Parts: sequence; C-alpha cells; structure tokens
Amino acid sequence: MTDRKVDMLVVGGGLGGVAAALAALRRGRSVVMTEETDWLGGQLTSQGVPPDEHPWIEQFGCTRSYRLLREEIRRYYRAWYPLTQAARERPDLNPGEGRVSRLCHEPRVAAEVLSAMVAPYVAAGTLRVLYGHRPVAADVEGDEVRMVEFEGPDGGRVEVAARYVLDATELGDLLPLTGTEYVTGFESANRTGEPHAPAEAQPHNMQAFSWVFAVDHREGEDHTIDRPARYAEWREYRPSFWPDRLLSLTAPDPRTLESVPRRFVPNEVTGPVVADQSKDPGDKDLWVFRRILSRGVFRPGFLASDVVVVNWPMIDYLPGPLVGVSGAERAGHLAGARELSLSMMYWLQTEAPRPDGGTGWPGLRLRGDVMGTADGLAKAPYIRESRRIEARYTVVEQDLAYSVRGERGAVRYPDTVGIGMYRIDLHPSTGGDTYIDVSSCPFQIPLGALLPVRTRNLLAAAKNIGTTHITNGCYRLHPVEWNIGESAGALAAFCLARGLAPEQVHRDGRLLAEFQDGLAQDGVELAWPEIRGY
Repeated sequence: MTDRKVDMLVVGGGLGGVAAALAALRRGRSVVMTEETDWLGGQLTSQGVPPDEHPWIEQFGCTRSYRLLREEIRRYYRAWYPLTQAARERPDLNPGEGRVSRLCHEPRVAAEVLSAMVAPYVAAGTLRVLYGHRPVAADVEGDEVRMVEFEGPDGGRVEVAARYVLDATELGDLLPLTGTEYVTGFESANRTGEPHAPAEAQPHNMQAFSWVFAVDHREGEDHTIDRPARYAEWREYRPSFWPDRLLSLTAPDPRTLESVPRRFVPNEVTGPVVADQSKDPGDKDLWVFRRILSRGVFRPGFLASDVVVVNWPMIDYLPGPLVGVSGAERAGHLAGARELSLSMMYWLQTEAPRPDGGTGWPGLRLRGDVMGTADGLAKAPYIRESRRIEARYTVVEQDLAYSVRGERGAVRYPDTVGIGMYRIDLHPSTGGDTYIDVSSCPFQIPLGALLPVRTRNLLAAAKNIGTTHITNGCYRLHPVEWNIGESAGALAAFCLARGLAPEQVHRDGRLLAEFQDGLAQDGVELAWPEIRGY
C-alpha cells in the first residue's frame, strides 16, 4: 500500500507523536501515525512510566492539550473507580499517591485516554494509526524525504508518502534511514563548551535504559517466578561506581553520590505524600516512590494491595546501548535488560531483607495486566536517550544550568515554541559514568532545535531534538516531549497552509511571530512567569 495523499506522516506514537498528530489534525490536516506497539503513549504507557513533571504542573508550565490529557486521566478514575469521597473531591487526584509525580496512575488508563483523544479523527478519516509498524527504509530525493517504508506485525510492507515527515520514534530511527545528520552519546567539551562534558566525544556513551514492571503483594501467597537463567550473574554484578551489588536496596543519591539505603516494605501504611522533586526526589521508600494505585484512595476493600511500578536505579541496564551497535548486539542488550528486571523481581521475592530479619517477599506478584502484557514486563523498554539531530540550534548546558545562569534564569530564545522544567537528570551510562544530576532553570524550547541542518521536510518531534547528552537530561520528560511534538505538528501544518519551508519560518521574524501567536492561541505557553527559589 502507498498513500500519496497524506499531509503529514508521524513515525512513532509516543507522547511527542500523539501531540504532533493532534496539533496537525486540529488544523485540518490529514495524518498517518505509526506505532511499533499496540498502545499510544510511549514512555507514559507502553514503557510503563508515570509522568515526571515539575512542581508547578498543576498551575502552569505545560500546553493546554497536555493539561487536558492529565484532566482526562483523572476523569477516567472518577468515572469508573470506587474512590473515597475525599479522593473524588480532590482536584489534584493522584490515584497512586506516589512521590515521583502528582499523577501516578496505571499505564493502561493513559493508553485508553490517548486512544479516546485521537478517536474522533480516526472516525472522520483524517487520521490513520498503523499499530505494530516499524520503519525499515526511506526514499529520499535531495534534501527531502519522499516516502517511508514500514514492516507490519505480519511481516508485510507498507509505504507511506507525505509532504512532511515527523520523527517521533523513541530512538530517532528515521535519522539514519533518511540520511539526516545526527549525534549520539556524549559530545566533547571542545564541541559544546559544557562544564560536564568530557574532553573527547563518546558516541557510544548513552544513558541506561530500563525494562519496567509492576507488582502488588498478596500476603500469604507464593508468586515466586522461575529463577532467571542469568540470575547468578546479575546477583553478583556491581558497577565500579555503585556502593553495593546492583541487586540490593542500596544505591547512590543522584545529587550527592553518597551511598543511600532504600526502604522496601509492601503495603506499609504511610502518612500523606507531598511530591516536590525540586527539594527531595522522594525515592528512599521504594514501595511508595512509584506507586500507581494506593489503597487509601479507594473505598475500603476494593484493593487487596497497592500496585507499584518498579523503575528503580537497580534495573538501569548499563552493559551497552541500543543504537550504534549491530542488530545482534542490540537484541542481546534488550534480552539482557529483561533478564536484569526479572532478576530484580526474583531477588525481591527470595532474598530482599525484611524488617523482621527474614528475607524475600514471595507474595510479590507481577501485574502484567497493568502493563498490557502476559509476561509482566512493560511492552517496551523505557528509553532515556535518543539519537539527536544536528540542529539549526543545539541547547547546551550553559543555556540553563543554574550553576551557570543563576538568578538570570535560562537563556531566553526569540524562537521559543514552548517551555519545560526539570533538573538535568542523567542516569548512569553505558560508558561507565555515574549520575550527573544538577539544578537547572525553567527553560524554553527553541524552534531551531526541532529543525535539521539540512533535511527540509523532516522535523524532530520527541527526544531527538537538538540537545546534547547533558541537556537531553531535562528535555526528555513527559510534558516537554509532548510540547515538542505539538509544536512540530503545528509547524508542519503552518507551513502546508502557506506553502513555506520550516527554515523560512525560523529565519523570518514576521512569519515566526505569526506562528508563535498561533501556538499561544492554541494553549502553548511560550515563556515562564517570574519564578524564584527553583
């Protein structure tokens, strides 16, 4: 099949991809969106990670459409779940009462909400979503992408031609296929001038990825999984910078790097949770940290156990990256990450220390239903770092690090197309580096970071924009990825309506102002209010 009438092809149905598609569809454009799994939502859903957000998210600091997504997730729980009256009346309902986010919820619920958000356009015939499809080839003429070929779940091939192609994949998969210039891993200090960059470039040194899973605990029952084949190997594995074996309850504090013991006690009754990552990441209590269903939110007796997402430092996969390696190596790393996560589960069930002096929690049960899988793990690995375009503008550490900018705040970009906020949060990497976790200032998203230096009709729409290994650490989070995708989709629609190229909008002050006005009218915040004390 070849579709030669579509205005925009969005490759990747993660948060950036969905936001891009919706932005174009609201502007009357036709869209084909592809997704490798059978869920939309990427890191929020198929990768199993509730939203990592800044402390002001309930008041400001995201686009109107992202706020709608959050509101609809809460509406879903109010409509269908037996909440306590107190929980039902809370405008900031948090189903899991987890510390990591003000909206800890089931990935499955977010997937249903995202499906509902695109459903009207599917019904109208302006959007087609091709699930289970991955890009395998592209037809490029000069500096323009003419067509992308996909392999479907049955092995069949599909060709899609479009006037604009947006790469919203988790790893920037279109960049090598289209010959678009890109960067991987750690850039050199000589290139970027960044305080935390190494002397030499390290293209294979990337943030660890993780294979997330969900658990509950059934006291008195035994749900111990089969011992993973490589369990003995993982049980003894200890990175050089780690204070204990990886399979333990001890890990570095991301900010100070001091050794910090974590607590893990299933269904322990705790006090009220107030999430404020700007002051304390709150990851000392692992049961509460990423809890997505809390018994205290629901009527007594509804839940026999809380439900918790395991996305902890102990399952960060360090032996190698997923890009820049052979297919066999990539497959080996994916299998290794799954084995590490299952080994962590087995260790929790059989060897984890208990407060009573015993070991193991055999009542821990994998909740594959929460992740939409039979094996209990998420549908896809949680990706922190992608290939990144060689962009017309690259965001560097000194643009937004508080240690550099101080009370001046982050650099203000005249071509801003949105805002975001998160610490520069780099997990341990495949090159053997420990955490880099430093304070940042509330920042803007420059349009130039979405535009490749050469390819004319391809836009970056996810974690693949013009950031560095370091600044990716704060541009990779949920609301920022959504904003990036939304602005990319709006730009493609703007250019189609006026017969323009993206670089014309970028360099022409009048056109740029017109585009920015349209974004603002659509609910995209382009600048931060005055904030102190971040």
